[in-house]
Amino acid sequence: MEEKLKIIAVLPAYNAEKTLERTLNDIPKGSVDEVILVDDASRDRTVELAKRFGLHVVRHDRNKGYGGNQKTCYGEALKRGADIVVMIHPDYQYDPRLTPYLVGLIRDGVCDVVLGSRIRTRREALDGGMPPYKYFANRFLTILENLVTGQNLGEWHTGMRAYSRKVLEQIRWEENSDDFVFDQQILIQVAFSGFRIGDIPVPARYFAEASSINFRRSVVYGLSILWLLLRFQLHRIKISRYSILLPKHG
Repeated sequence: MEEKLKIIAVLPAYNAEKTLERTLNDIPKGSVDEVILVDDASRDRTVELAKRFGLHVVRHDRNKGYGGNQKTCYGEALKRGADIVVMIHPDYQYDPRLTPYLVGLIRDGVCDVVLGSRIRTRREALDGGMPPYKYFANRFLTILENLVTGQNLGEWHTGMRAYSRKVLEQIRWEENSDDFVFDQQILIQVAFSGFRIGDIPVPARYFAEASSINFRRSVVYGLSILWLLLRFQLHRIKISRYSILLPKHG
């Protein structure tokens, strides 16, 4: 008899009161065993609603940032016995109905990490509301990241992803940034460690309640990625050591 894997969805939340219910309603019934919401010191009723919906809630006393929120998400999911962890943003920017597809590719042994790519076509991404400057920056950075790491992903900057327990136990994600570049660091770690990454298309949704960083922070984010890629390359050719790329054990 095939062993049943425990699937946990983690929701990194910040002021998600207006979109939380829609997000939860779109997670297909039976696709996850548990939902954990980590609230990053929201100023609205996110925690109250999450508890009303029966979620396991962890609340930060102070805002720790997007990466800091994910650290709590993954740590809590592993502690609660997750075999596969799916990150779903509770701002409804990504379509939760794709959850079983991300999970299935890991459960069936095809991938170790699966991403939801918003860039199936340029028209679809822009019609979904993605600002043109973000689209072209996304394309440039994704091409560069693929070239440097040897991957062939449709998008490196998506917030919808699923990880196997094995991945989260072997890479040093706890040492990553607490800011937005956390997402790129963890993928760089996954690629460097030789895990299999795949992606599937997910519609882009940009609207008033969906979270999005402004132009200034986007520039800082882009520069942080360029610095990350340089450090990755220097580590790979043994010029300087980048500790987050070392295996967690041994």
